[in-house]
Amino acid sequence: MGCFTFTFGQAQDGNNPNKAEKIEALKIAFITQKLQLTSEEAKNFWPVYGQYENEIRQTMGHNNNGDALDNEEKVLNIRKRYRSQFVKVLGQPRMNQLFNAEKDFRGALIRHLKNRPMMQQRLNRRR
Repeated sequence: MGCFTFTFGQAQDGNNPNKAEKIEALKIAFITQKLQLTSEEAKNFWPVYGQYENEIRQTMGHNNNGDALDNEEKVLNIRKRYRSQFVKVLGQPRMNQLFNAEKDFRGALIRHLKNRPMMQQRLNRRR
């Protein structure tokens, strides 16, 4: 987790215009590590995951002002639709780990962003 945290700091650098791309790369590395994907599994998994993630983003983007429960239900339905494809590549236990890994990554990202102002203050004091 230490390496992940260090890399997280680099991805959040305010002077870096490619933050979203770096965060996405960190997410890929995080999920790959959590699921312990082989190269063959990764080759089959990431295209399916990309489609899944695009559908989730579109749904969340289009329904930002809608009913929160309806939005959650739409996301859940997307997850259910992709479940069988994920099971084919990962098997049932790791398919469950995938959704936990996504949640863990979001939590780590949120914690990092919350701590960022304190880290910035510490850096400024050292200068």
